Amino acid sequence: MFYVVLLAMVAAFLALRLYSVLGKRGGHEQPLPRPADERVSAPATRTVENVPDTRGVTVRPFDSGAESGLRAIAAAESGFDITRFVDGSQAAYRMILEAFWRGDEQALAGLVTPDVQQAFAEAIEAHRDAGHVLDNRLVVIERASIVSAALDGREARIAVRFDADIAAVTRDTDGNVVAGSTSDAVETHDVWTFTRTVKSADPNWLLADTDEA
Repeated sequence: MFYVVLLAMVAAFLALRLYSVLGKRGGHEQPLPRPADERVSAPATRTVENVPDTRGVTVRPFDSGAESGLRAIAAAESGFDITRFVDGSQAAYRMILEAFWRGDEQALAGLVTPDVQQAFAEAIEAHRDAGHVLDNRLVVIERASIVSAALDGREARIAVRFDADIAAVTRDTDGNVVAGSTSDAVETHDVWTFTRTVKSADPNWLLADTDEA
């Protein structure tokens, strides 16, 4: 129900004000682990509460500074569930990155705001003009946590920090590697902000902004 780069051609993205979308290199490169099944589940939980992780330890999927904003959103939108939102944001993170990497502008249109859509379109065009193909893979999302939340009128905005490992490779039209590595993953740390009009008939949250963590 919830629909809501990262590492190649940094210079091109900088020119297009998209460096924040690319993520931050953490200086930690590692051999690629075996691919894991990362299908997102959406367990029902209380709205703004501590939730147990798989070890039975109580954790919160949000920073303390985000709590008042989350409570305001939950009060305005009775169906809002924090754990489902975090799970959905991880699914959106994957969907948006993969759509961008394959140059699928039509898929991106339903996941991001018009301004972000335009920025992605310009970056995709720049890659095509350069004869480059992104052969990237999201290896694993290590952590996703809400860092801020706010309700302005009916506009809800929630920022999520993603710590992930990305295998990033740029190829030319002949399939030759021109940047990145086929054997290493790079740590990335991003903050993506999602927005939605509460009580809207449209249940979708859209990516409205990106930044480095």
